Amino acid sequence: MMQNTLSVRDRFVARMPQLRPGNPAYPWLVLGATSIGTFMAVLDSTIVNIALAKFQVVFGVSTDSVQWVITAYMLIFAILLPVSGWLADHFGYKTVFLAGVALFTAGSFLCSVSWNITTLIFFRVVQGVGGGLIQPVGMAIITREFPPEKRGVALGFWAISSSASISLGPTIGGWLIDNFSWHTIFDVNVPIGILGVLAGLVIFREHRSEDSRPLDIYGLASLSLFLTSLLLALSDGNASWNTDGWTSAFILGCFAISAVSLAIFFIFELTIEHPMIDLSLFRNYDFSLSNIVMFIFGLGMFGSIFLQPLYLQNALGYTPLQAGLVTLPMGLLVAVSAPLAGVLTDKFGGKVPVAVGLILMSFSLYQYTSLSLFSGSAQILIPVFIRGLGMGFIFSPITVVAISEIPGKKMAQASGLINVLRQIGGSFGVAILSTLFTRRISFHVDAFGQSASSYSSSFKHILSNLSYFAMNATGGTSGAAMSKGQAMILTDIQKQAFVAAIDDVFRVATIVLALSVLPVLFLRTTRKRAEAGARVPRPQID
Repeated sequence: MMQNTLSVRDRFVARMPQLRPGNPAYPWLVLGATSIGTFMAVLDSTIVNIALAKFQVVFGVSTDSVQWVITAYMLIFAILLPVSGWLADHFGYKTVFLAGVALFTAGSFLCSVSWNITTLIFFRVVQGVGGGLIQPVGMAIITREFPPEKRGVALGFWAISSSASISLGPTIGGWLIDNFSWHTIFDVNVPIGILGVLAGLVIFREHRSEDSRPLDIYGLASLSLFLTSLLLALSDGNASWNTDGWTSAFILGCFAISAVSLAIFFIFELTIEHPMIDLSLFRNYDFSLSNIVMFIFGLGMFGSIFLQPLYLQNALGYTPLQAGLVTLPMGLLVAVSAPLAGVLTDKFGGKVPVAVGLILMSFSLYQYTSLSLFSGSAQILIPVFIRGLGMGFIFSPITVVAISEIPGKKMAQASGLINVLRQIGGSFGVAILSTLFTRRISFHVDAFGQSASSYSSSFKHILSNLSYFAMNATGGTSGAAMSKGQAMILTDIQKQAFVAAIDDVFRVATIVLALSVLPVLFLRTTRKRAEAGARVPRPQID
C-alpha cells in the first residue's frame, strides 16, 4: 500500500515540479495541506461548545454528563501530545499526520450518528486521538520543510487557521444547528477531512527519524490511568447517581487508583532510559513556573468558558446561531493582539505581555460574575472583546519564556509539554467547575425555595396574579390555574438558581485565573534570554 501511495505521488511530481522538495513553492504547499487538518481539528473543538445546550435537550442529560463531551476530547488530546512525536519518528511524519486526519474524520462521522450521550462521548475520544496527532505532527512537518529564516512566518500563517477556527467555529455551528440539525456540526468535517487526506497523500514526502527510541508503554499507561481516574472522581462526586457523594466506594476507589498510578508514573519516568516525558526539564526554574501558569490558566479559563453558551441559550433564550455570533470577534482580536505581544516580548521579555494577558483575561471573567436573566448585549460582548485581546498576549510569550534556557534537542518536547499542561488544566477545570455548577444550582434552588414561603403575603399575591393569568390564557378550573401558577413560580426559581450558579462559577474562575499572575511575577526571564527563544514554534491555540 505504501508503494502505491509513493507511486501516486511520483506521478504528480512528474507533472508538477512544485511538488519537488527543492522547489520554492513546495514548503508553501505543505503549509496549505497541513493547515487543512489543523483548521478542521480546531473548528470542531469550538463548534461543540455551542451545541452543549442542544445535547442536553436531545439526550436528556444534565450539565455534569454533557461536560464529558468536552472533557473526554481534551483528556485524550493531552495524553496523545507527548506520544505523537514517538509515533511520527517510528512510523513516519506523513503517515502519522494523515492517520490523525483520517481518525478525526472517521470520529466526526461516528459522532454525527451517535444515539445517546455515552456513544457521543466515546466517539469524541476517537476524534481526540486524531486531534492529538494532527497538531503537533503538523507543526513538526512545517518546521522541517521551512528554513529557519522563514519558519516564523510560516508558523504565523499556520496559526491563522487556528484563529479563524476560533472565530468561525461557534458561528458556523450555530448556523448549522439552527438551519439543519446538531448532526451537521460533525458532518461538516467529513469533506474537509477527505480533502486533507488527499492533499497530504499528493503533497507530503515521507520522513522518519533515524534515531527512533522505544515507546514508554508504562509511562503512557500510568499517566492515562491517573488522569482518567482522577477526572472521574472530580466530576462524579456530586453526580445524581452517586447517592453517597464524595465518600462513596467508587469515588474513593478512583482517588486511590489515581494516587497509585501517579506514583508508578514518576517511578518509571525517573528510572527508564527513554521516558515519555523528560521530567528533568522541570528542573529549569522558568520552565516549571511557565507550566504552572498554563495549568492554572487552563483550569480557570477553559473550565468556565464552556458555560457561556449554556447561559446564552438556556437563560437568555439565544438561538445557537446568536450564541455563536457572540464569540465571532474573539479570534480576530487574538490575531490583532498577538503581534503586539511579540513586540512587547522583544522589548521587555515575555513576562510583561503574559502578565498583561492574564490580567485582561481575569477581568473578562469578572465581568461575568453579575449576569442575570436580563443582561444586555454590552454586558455579554465587552468581556468577549477583552478576552480575545488577553489570549493573544499569552500563548507565544509564555512559550518563549519557558524554553529560553532549554537545550535545542529538548526544545520540541518542552514546547509540547506547555500544551499538554494547558490541556490537562482545561480538562480538570471543566470537570471541577461543572461539578461546582451543579452543586450551586441545588444550593440556590433550596435558598430561593425557602424564601418563597407559601405563607407570605407577597407569595400569595404573586400566585394569585399568575393563577388569574393562567385561567384567562388557557382556561380550566381555578385549581388547575393555581397549579400552573405554582409551576411558573418554580420555573422562575430554577432559572434564577441557574444564573446565580453561573455567577458563582465565574467568581471562582476569576480568582483562579488571577492566581496565575502570581507565578509570572517570579519569572526570572530577561529580554536577552527571551530573544534566545524567540524562534520557538508558536503553540496551538484551541
